[in-house]
Amino acid sequence: MKNLLLQYKSFLLFLGKFLLCYLVLTIGYQSYLNQFNEAKSEVDSFTHLVAKQSETVLKWFDANAYVENNPTEPSIKVLYQHKYVIRIIEGCNALSVIILFIAFLIAFSGKVLNTILFAAAGSVLVHFLNITRIALLTIALYHYPKAEPILHGVLFPLIIYGVVFLLWVIWVNKFSFYATTSSKK
Repeated sequence: MKNLLLQYKSFLLFLGKFLLCYLVLTIGYQSYLNQFNEAKSEVDSFTHLVAKQSETVLKWFDANAYVENNPTEPSIKVLYQHKYVIRIIEGCNALSVIILFIAFLIAFSGKVLNTILFAAAGSVLVHFLNITRIALLTIALYHYPKAEPILHGVLFPLIIYGVVFLLWVIWVNKFSFYATTSSKK
């Protein structure tokens, strides 16, 4: 048993740090969300910010695009060319993706400053990609509503998670301690 632990020490250390970091960040995020009353259709402030920023991007394509609170559920309606096209819920704000991204960076450690800078830059990139995703998804679903399963369920998640995966690859190969030790061999 001891030999197995020693053999897989690096992996187990990675897994432990990842799970601990992911758990701490998720619990923190959940306590933030618990401040908002779903029964009163309250939407958290970060999701509201994402909706307003998506509205700004949509206005580049249609000056009449706007968002409004949904009185019947905790979501924000997105209207494009005077038509209710999509709703933005808490899961659309990409914070859970950002938490996953950061947990991986911390688990595959690097220098503290590099980790902070890469996590911040990557989080901002994911945030802006998400806003762009929401705006483009709104326009696409306005024109092609029957394509919703492929657009919302496959294409746009593939893009977001694909970028996160590429950022992880860059992190591991350029900035993590693994990259610095393997490049010296």
